[in-house]
This record gives sequence, structure tokens and C-alpha cells, in this order.
Amino acid sequence: MATVTSRCSLSDTAAADSIKSVAVEYLPTYKTVHLSVRMAAPSNGITADPLVAAIDQGTSSTRFLVFNPKTAELISHHQVEISQSFPKEGWVEEDPMEILQSVHDCIERTCEKLTQLQIDISSIKAIGVTNQRETTLVWDKETGKPLYNAIVWLDLRTQSTVERLIDKAPGKDKNHLKHKTGLPISTYFSAVKLRWLLDNVKEVAEAVFSHRAMFGTVDSWIIWCLTGGKSGGVHCTDVTNASRTMLFNIHTLEWDSELCKYFDVPVEILPDVRSSSEIYGIMKSGSLTGVPISGCLGDQSAALVGQMCFKVGQAKNTYGTGCFLLCNTGVKPVLSDHGLLTTIAYKMGRDKPAFYALEGSVAIAGAVVRWLKDNMGIIQSSQELEKLASAAGSSYGCYFVPAFSGLYAPYWEPSARGIICGLTQFTNRSHLAFAALEAVCFQTREILDAMNQDSGVPLTQLQVDGGMTSNRLLMQLQSDILCIPVVRPTMSETTALGAAMAAGAAEGVNVWDLTSDSLTSLPSEKFQPKINLEESEFRYARWKKAVQRSMNWETTEMVDNGKALSFTGH
Repeated sequence: MATVTSRCSLSDTAAADSIKSVAVEYLPTYKTVHLSVRMAAPSNGITADPLVAAIDQGTSSTRFLVFNPKTAELISHHQVEISQSFPKEGWVEEDPMEILQSVHDCIERTCEKLTQLQIDISSIKAIGVTNQRETTLVWDKETGKPLYNAIVWLDLRTQSTVERLIDKAPGKDKNHLKHKTGLPISTYFSAVKLRWLLDNVKEVAEAVFSHRAMFGTVDSWIIWCLTGGKSGGVHCTDVTNASRTMLFNIHTLEWDSELCKYFDVPVEILPDVRSSSEIYGIMKSGSLTGVPISGCLGDQSAALVGQMCFKVGQAKNTYGTGCFLLCNTGVKPVLSDHGLLTTIAYKMGRDKPAFYALEGSVAIAGAVVRWLKDNMGIIQSSQELEKLASAAGSSYGCYFVPAFSGLYAPYWEPSARGIICGLTQFTNRSHLAFAALEAVCFQTREILDAMNQDSGVPLTQLQVDGGMTSNRLLMQLQSDILCIPVVRPTMSETTALGAAMAAGAAEGVNVWDLTSDSLTSLPSEKFQPKINLEESEFRYARWKKAVQRSMNWETTEMVDNGKALSFTGH
């Protein structure tokens, strides 16, 4: 069987070179990440096993990966970097046409690699989609073109929109809608981004008025385009992505008319909501024309499935651009009293029950590596960050709170901003590198503490995945700070694996058996705590002190001649 050795990770992707606005005929030039292929001698040159593929469209890259359902082995894949633009402070955008073109490119390049490996691409029986979740798009169903750039989940432009929405809630309670959505009113979620587009982009408002507008998260855009686009494309999403919009009732599993009224969003622009595992449509172009798209999961739900956390109480933490800890709570949603989100974990078929999860979301994890590299010039690569931090062996009292987009769980405090404190004349870039890695671990500790309080059953180990897990120092630091073992699968592509599992298990495809007796466990490595509890608690307490200093930094926001003016406190 042929295998592929990856020489890159999600956290290695480069930052956007330039700021782009949407140009509907734009065909981007972008860097491709080539993977070295190590070929084992096949017995007959052709694989006889059915294969399942996954599109993994993340914040900083797109990938197409092909798996063997019998072994969960990654056969081949291709990756393309995605540019981000930052038109104003706090704004983060991506070009929907670049995203789409990157999907096509990854599919075609992977098919070429399979052919070089003498693997027949007709062995691919299904395709799953997993995606960055709350990122919001609106497009014209008649032209098939986006009406504005995709507003990325990290984007902060909707802060004034959020404040207006909270002001009209009874008691000005940001959790006013939580009983239906599982979410606080926050810049994070899609409904407020859509509200901003309706209020501020003339083309979007006009398209809604003339019944030409379609809203979707990235999964909806990809599936609609690949299944025909303006010529009969399927406009759908799955329950996991829908549960991140604030327009979806996580109990009834339907768009909610009261929520749509609260945000003043027309229901007719929303996609059909489907399960995470069923045939949505078939590929209408390219080398895989005719192959069904039959799995769809938001990236964090996909990682939960890929880590095979199908039992109540099982949890995983994904280290990508952000950091996301999900714990399976079963078929009944659990509302958090400690700042966590209630979200839908998966629904594996039309007639299958929805499973729920508690989630802790951290905005900045791998993004801090990009910031140190591209904004500060302190490092040239993520590998250099690990070397620098290892050389220091400690932060020497330096603490880094990377609240670039405010603080997410468990605080949900948009006024917070990034802070580095505890600096002395002795502090150098190696100590800052160590503090940056510790910051990711401390943020995870905060979420884990909240999850243990909500569930009442403390986790005894943490399963991890994502691009940053290739950093061995980070994994050891995480175990030290949590004081529990950290378990990392040797095959890190668990997000794509989860989407492939959902696609292969769909009714009408049936090439991936998800019953517990047949699941293939992933080989893994375990990191054990190496420091004593007292030291861990001391460092964590100092971190919490730094977090309090980052709070309430942005105290007032005014608009003057269309320009946002921020007045800082302290």
C-alpha cells in the first residue's frame, strides 16, 4: 500500500501577502504545498479497496485527502494555502473564489498523485466536506458569484452590532438566546456577520430584495458550487454548521423563526439543514465527476468523529488557528454554567439521533505563531519557534495573553486585547517564544477546568490533534500544565478523517462501518506530566493574573465619518 509523508502542518502556512477585495472573475495565484510521496511496492499496482476522500477547508489552507476505510490509512493528499486580507483593524476576510479554486486544485493534484501511485481514482466512492465553521458568505444564485468577501470567524467588525443586539435583550443579557442556540451573543457567530452584510453591503441588500441571495458557511458554498452552482447546485448545510449560526434551534434541529426575527434575517436565504452523513448531491465537474458528496461536519465536530469520541465523556482538543476542546455529552444537550458553548457534535444519518457536545473555543492558538513570524519577525517558521522555546526552557516570568480578537471561552469578553507582561531586562525572544506556547496551554487549562465543573467528571487524559501537535515541546507543556496525560495520534489528519468517515458511512455509500466493534483505533503517542502540581498551579495562577490585566482594554467605540475610533482604558 502506498503512503504519503507530509512535510508541513496547518500551522506552517504563510500569511497573506496582500489585501484583496473580491473580484468575481479573479483566478488567484497561490503557493501549493507539495508532499513527498513514499511508495511501497503494491502487489498488483492497483488498489482493490474502496477509498473515501475529504475536502478539509480550514482558515489558512485547503486540503484534499484520500483514506482507506478498512484501515483509516491516509493514502495521499494535497494542500494549498489560503490568503487572508485585513482591510481594517480587526477585520479578517478571505476570497470565496480563491477558496473554491483551491478546492478544485487540491482535488485535481491529489488525483494526479493517485494515478502516479497506480491507484485508480474510480476507487473513490464518496467525498466528505469539513470546514472552518462560522465564516460567513453571501452569493448570487443567478450569477454564481460572491457578493462580498467571506467574513472569517475571527473577524471583530461586528462588535457594535453585537452591542446593539445585547442592548435589546431583556436585562441586556448576552445569554438571552442560549436556551435555543447554546451560544452567547458574540462576534464569533454567523448571524451577526450576516446582519453586518445586510446592513453595510448594498449588493447583498439588493440581492436579498430581488430574491437572488444565498447565505452559507463555507461548507454550503463548496457543496453548492461542486454540485452544479447556478445550474442546479444543492444549497444545504449540516446540523453541526447550522448550530454555529445563532439562527438554529439545537433542540428542534430547525431554523428558528423567532431567532431569524431577532436578527432580522430572511429565512428564504438560508440553506436546507441535513444530517452529517447522507448523500447531498454529486460532483458535476473535474476528475471526480459523478462521485457523491455524502458527509459534512464543521471542523471541530469532524475532529471529534475522527478521534472516535463516540462515547459520552470522551473529549478532544484541536490546535489549529484557534484551539477547540469538545466533549461528547450524548443525545441530550448540556447547558454550561461556566462559559462553554453547547453545540451539535454530529448526526450520522437522517434517521439517527443528534449527539451534542460542550465546547470551549479559544480564538488564538496557531495564529500566535503566524503573528510572531509575520507581524513581529521574531521567527521564520513554526519549527524555529519550538527550537527557540526549547533553548530557553522557561518563560522566566514572562506571560503572554494573545487576546487579539478579545477573549472567547470561558470569558466571552470582546473588550480584552493582547498583553505581554512580566518583562525584565533579561527577557529575550526565546522567553517570548516559550511564553507563546505556554499561552496556548494555559487557555486550554481554563477550558478544561470549566468543562470538568460542568460535567462533574474530570478528564483523566486529553486526546489532541491539529497542526500544532507536531510541536513536541507544546505537547509536553500541555501535559505539565493540565497535570494529566496528553495523547496524540501519529496520524494527525483526524479532522479530514472524521469527514471521510461520515461520507463513507452514508446510506447509499456504505463503505465505512462506524459500529464500535469495527472501528480502527489510531496509533498514538502519550505525553506524561513531568513537573509537580505546585509548580503547575503557580504558573497557572500567574497566567490568570495576566488575563485580568488584559480585560476591559477597549472601553468605548465611536463612529466618526465612517471610521471606527477606539478609546482605550487603563
